[in-house]
Amino acid sequence: MKSHPTFELTASEGEARAGVLRTAHGEVRTPVFMPVGTKASVKSVDPEELRALGAEIVLANSYHLHFRPGENLIEELGGLHGFMGWPGPILTDSGGFQVFSLRDTLLAVDEEGVTFRSVYDGEAARFTPELSAEIQRKLGADIAMCLDVCPPAAAPRAELERAVELTSIWARRQRNAPRANGQLLFGIVQGGIDEELRRRSAAELVSLDFDGYALGGLSVGEKRPAMLAATGFSVPLLPVEKPRYFMGIGDPEGVLEAIERGIDMFDCVLPTRTARTGSALTWQGRINLRNARFARDSRPLQEDCDCPACRRFSRAYLRHLVNQQELLGLRLLSLHNLRFLIGLVGGAREALERREFARFKRDALARLASAAD
Repeated sequence: MKSHPTFELTASEGEARAGVLRTAHGEVRTPVFMPVGTKASVKSVDPEELRALGAEIVLANSYHLHFRPGENLIEELGGLHGFMGWPGPILTDSGGFQVFSLRDTLLAVDEEGVTFRSVYDGEAARFTPELSAEIQRKLGADIAMCLDVCPPAAAPRAELERAVELTSIWARRQRNAPRANGQLLFGIVQGGIDEELRRRSAAELVSLDFDGYALGGLSVGEKRPAMLAATGFSVPLLPVEKPRYFMGIGDPEGVLEAIERGIDMFDCVLPTRTARTGSALTWQGRINLRNARFARDSRPLQEDCDCPACRRFSRAYLRHLVNQQELLGLRLLSLHNLRFLIGLVGGAREALERREFARFKRDALARLASAAD
């Protein structure tokens, strides 16, 4: 039985928009940034801390959870919400991006599915649309993603065309597969930066009437102007009344540009991965705390930030923790970077409600640009 999400637009300004997506585990206000909990954990961050940072929805990875610890065990222990202690909405990806981004493990792709070697033990494994649906059903995600073919940015047109063809074939099959109660299903538009192929992919997927739509195959190595152009001509191909998800973007400038073009949802490992390199996202740009110039810096990472790192600790102390490889340092930087991005997107949402997004974006980009000069 098809589930019908309630996605209500509450404000718009040009193509940018604000809204509310209602899921089985609560409402999500959009635009929204989704922290990535690849293995049922946003690295080093407790679920209660995520809530305190303003996170409304998190993402988990079907590929990795399928292999470790397995969807059957997670289902037995109450599904992903109970297993990871996160009561709010969860989106799970299909595993397609992991399979196709790890190209040296790829063995075969055909209309039935994709064969690859597991990154865990090297054994041959196979994903089909039906298996991806079953994994995500047992995980109990609020939003499941269709299995898709995600080629690299430099792929020739014939490979992009084949990716579009297989993505549509697989989407038709996964749409008819069983789902968890109330689980929404999003289709993924492919086609690289080729407008004709994007139009074909979008038309085929929209005809299947999914609960929402994602732009896949972008932010995978193409130049930023080409990515933004592809986003610009792809978004109008998607239904106004359905949520739109840009997969895998998390830098402040890119997120703002995508919001301006009508995107509602984002995810990226950037905030926690950047933290693990000892760097922080700030309005002064990305700062590397390993740098000696922070050794006696008594200021917080960001003066107007309310995260635990900025409320209590100096840059000097955080630099000390990072350089001594203390786990607390990486945790605090993760909390800060997540708060920065969640706050940025939340600020964009509030500006949209006031019909002041254009000014908000202009001022935000100006602050980031001046810091980079």
